[in-house]
Amino acid sequence: MNKKITYPTGVENHGGFLRIWFMYQGERVREPLSIPDTPKNRKDASELRQSVTYAIKTGNFDYLERFPNSKQAKKLIGNSVNDISIGTMFDKFLRIKQPEISLNAMRRYICKLETCGQIIGKDRLITSITGEDLLNLRNELLTGKHRPARRRKTLKIGRTVATVNDYMTCVASVFKFAYANDYIGKNPMRIVTKLKRSKDKPDPLTTEEFERFINACLDEQTINLWTVAFYTGMRHGEICALSWEDIDLIKETITVRRNWTSVKQFTLPKTDAGTDRAIQLLKPALDALKKQQALTRLNEKHDVIIHLREYGKTRKDQCTFVFSPMINAKGNNAGVNFAATSLGDNWDRIIKRAKLRHRNAYQSRHTYACWSLSAGANPTFIASQMGHSSAQMLYSVYGDWMPEQSANQISLLNEKLSKNVPSIPHKKYG
Repeated sequence: MNKKITYPTGVENHGGFLRIWFMYQGERVREPLSIPDTPKNRKDASELRQSVTYAIKTGNFDYLERFPNSKQAKKLIGNSVNDISIGTMFDKFLRIKQPEISLNAMRRYICKLETCGQIIGKDRLITSITGEDLLNLRNELLTGKHRPARRRKTLKIGRTVATVNDYMTCVASVFKFAYANDYIGKNPMRIVTKLKRSKDKPDPLTTEEFERFINACLDEQTINLWTVAFYTGMRHGEICALSWEDIDLIKETITVRRNWTSVKQFTLPKTDAGTDRAIQLLKPALDALKKQQALTRLNEKHDVIIHLREYGKTRKDQCTFVFSPMINAKGNNAGVNFAATSLGDNWDRIIKRAKLRHRNAYQSRHTYACWSLSAGANPTFIASQMGHSSAQMLYSVYGDWMPEQSANQISLLNEKLSKNVPSIPHKKYG
């Protein structure tokens, strides 16, 4: 009676010879070894397979180097020049992406891909990355230890779901590019979905908290700056780039023409709808700007270069900046205008001094929207003031701050329509 032969995992008989199989790029592939099926050769074949699977897992597997005559290798990866590392693919993607985006956006791409490359392993081959690897990347971003960019000495555990989704979207763009250009046979990102997140609600300051906030400011310029921020809803980069040439105190308007980014570059405001928008000044903001005139209106003008949306296009503006760090500077190293990050740090210090519950500095913008909508302002008007193309975003984000005004509307309609129905012109069709 013949004894049944037991083969190690991944080793099998093929016409009296041995061959091994393993998973590569999501597919089961087989490679003949051209050695007879003997107990010793079965053991050697098993060890070979283990070394192959380990090399694939660690990103060090070169298919054509290990199996130079393999038909499978040539079918799966074609030319071995395409089998490049994750780090090289990230660099290639960034070079090609550069003309499409601003320097500020490019810096964010670089930071995100640098972090993801460190977690995955920059030296791993792009062809070795599986969907499981990318799911592990997502989990590490969500729960792993890291040092935040602004506080490098602080070790933090985990990132927000929104941040993780943002990182993974960036990685997905790289793998989409790699797949479209035949660097990989399959896109492993296809099994990676966005993490579900609860809807973030605005956390505006109440009027009592606002008073405490303003009272905790240490100088007149800081009071003026945050009053303008709360009563215009301007983005912090727009406030940093605000010049007296943009302000008409007679017409009581600000025209938003530029933004100051974290890479110390002037650009257009974030959206097309936000560019050259005229903000109608509420009285507190108007009064704050009138007070600020005495501090900076006669300061030196500066020629600044504005980087436009079209690649390589710029314009030159003459700016007398409204808010100047030189007023509060203790040395001569302060720049001619504030940085958005310095406004965030200033906000944090004021919040702490005022003993208010902490929230981020962007809440100054949310506070403007919530106060205005709670007062019954037209959402379309507020959207235009804030630089949104339509009021749809306000309805979705600030819906809870829009009071129920149905009763008022019915009273208004009864008053207008019960007396005289308005004349409506009709076109005549011949």
